[in-house]
Amino acid sequence: MADILKVGIPKGSLEEPTLALFAKSGWKISMRHRNYFPEVNDDELTVRLCRPQEVPHYVGDGVLDVGLTGKDWILESQKDVHVVSDLVYSKSSNRPARWVLAVAGDSPFHKPQDLAGKRVATEIMGLTQRYFEKLGIPVKVEYSWGATEAKVVEGLADAIVEVTETGTTIKAHGLRIIDEVLLTNTQLIASKAAWADPWKRAKIEQINLLLQGALKAESLVGLKMNVPSSNLDAVLALVPALNSPTIAHLQDSRWISLEIVVSTSIVRDLLPKLVQAGAEGIIEYPLNKVLA
Repeated sequence: MADILKVGIPKGSLEEPTLALFAKSGWKISMRHRNYFPEVNDDELTVRLCRPQEVPHYVGDGVLDVGLTGKDWILESQKDVHVVSDLVYSKSSNRPARWVLAVAGDSPFHKPQDLAGKRVATEIMGLTQRYFEKLGIPVKVEYSWGATEAKVVEGLADAIVEVTETGTTIKAHGLRIIDEVLLTNTQLIASKAAWADPWKRAKIEQINLLLQGALKAESLVGLKMNVPSSNLDAVLALVPALNSPTIAHLQDSRWISLEIVVSTSIVRDLLPKLVQAGAEGIIEYPLNKVLA
């Protein structure tokens, strides 16, 4: 029987960006309608769709060899898994999310200690309980089945611990953040048994390498241009490159071909400067993967 690596893909808000990341990395995962067993263009993989909260349990128990889920759910599960790497991405941005402690905007609570003896609603009960225990603050932690932000508004809780990226939703519900409980991001995790298996570990490392390369490429673009030899120093003074610019002499010795990789955040301001420095025929192109 051929070796197979069992992979867990998170269902829900992380599902779409995870599938897109795998596609960019070379693995096309095709979802079937109402089916938790997607097809993948790699005979060495089988893919299962799971709730992010379930992934650490399945990986920790060896039901799955490897999976993607949030650091928050790994800590909440307290399962003994091997964290292969951080993969910082989400549905709306490539930055970590925060679990925050929030109260009503007009409440008398301004710090965690003010909540002693009060009721706190959250979806991550274990982490929340450990957070308050570490601070030595006795509270009653209750599980929230959804619409957590509304619990305070409706008078069902004195505070909540909820996840946010920007804090916009928290503020929109009239709540005020008084502390940060946990900074979290997506992580690639493996079972201890899979990580100890030479073939599975090599396959996991291949997946990690290409996923990381695809993520890195999202913030970079390639630029290619022709530069007069006499202007080369002026152009080089403008271009921060991933390593060192690629320079090639053209048939016409008066011109140089220059190719660089730069951050997307600087391209808008960089291009006019390159033109002013004498660069011509500038081409900007997207990158699929960058392996450093």
